Amino acid sequence: MGFFIATEVFINGLMTGVMYALVALGFVLIYKASGVFNYAQGVLALFAAMTLVGIQQGQVPFAHLINAAFGTNLHHFGWTIPSLLAILLTAGVMVLLAIAIEKLVLRHLVGQEPIILFMATIGLAYFLEGLGDVMWGADIKSLDVGLPQGVSESFEEMTDAMFGYGLFIDKLDIWAAIIAAALVAALVVFSQYTKQGRAMRAVADDHQAALSVGINLQFIWIMVWSIAGFVALVAGIMWGTKSGVQFSLSLIALKALPVLMLGGFTSIPGAIVGGLIIGVGEKLFELWVGPLVGGATENWFAYVLALLFLVFRPQGLFGEKIIERV
Repeated sequence: MGFFIATEVFINGLMTGVMYALVALGFVLIYKASGVFNYAQGVLALFAAMTLVGIQQGQVPFAHLINAAFGTNLHHFGWTIPSLLAILLTAGVMVLLAIAIEKLVLRHLVGQEPIILFMATIGLAYFLEGLGDVMWGADIKSLDVGLPQGVSESFEEMTDAMFGYGLFIDKLDIWAAIIAAALVAALVVFSQYTKQGRAMRAVADDHQAALSVGINLQFIWIMVWSIAGFVALVAGIMWGTKSGVQFSLSLIALKALPVLMLGGFTSIPGAIVGGLIIGVGEKLFELWVGPLVGGATENWFAYVLALLFLVFRPQGLFGEKIIERV
């Protein structure tokens, strides 16, 4: 019985790790294109999820602000939009947001130190969080785009027939794993085998050098932030469907940090591997060690593991070891 319980925890840990990895992917993309850690990635996932719910339910953006200014009572347009169309419209909003970020923020920071860009993403995170609050309201929202949810009965029956013990796994987690695998495969092909992917890596190495060889820095940044926005939308859909769209959703970025430290800040496959290690590790550690130390080990296990990696292998499992001559 203990073996089957551990197996069930292991599988659910893998699924949780996939959800962590979806957020970490956005960090990796921005880092590969600009050489800076994007603090706003978690808020991008929150903003994308809030926008999707607002569009899907026909909510009037900035309704509270409009009502306060003009004494109206507007809240909804009176229609609902199909999930697929709402996702496409939200993706369009994320592209417009990427264009605005490039024109208003990044364009003025070409050639600046990475710490300057990092501080800019901190300001961007708080701005987007406030913008989402003003646009769509701060109440908790439910998100449903038609993805299956609940315990997979077929998987439970199959494992019960094979082992005499039915293993529980959420259907949403299965879909998250499939989508994450497809997303990683597409991103790896794009970054390694396309002209835009090579240009993206060149921009990360040196902004001025990339400009000198004819790379359009503005286009690359818009493209990368658009892709990161799309990845944030996927992560927002999965996490929003699982736990509701609320402002605590932006805090999943904190759990993505250990994932990046394990997988490496420059590796797309590393984000997935790091996520799986964190997801499985924290679940099994809670199962075996948690009762001995009072529980709640999931809150700190990932960070302790990341600290060990920083001490003994700071570039992560798949990250590039950087040597700078001084």
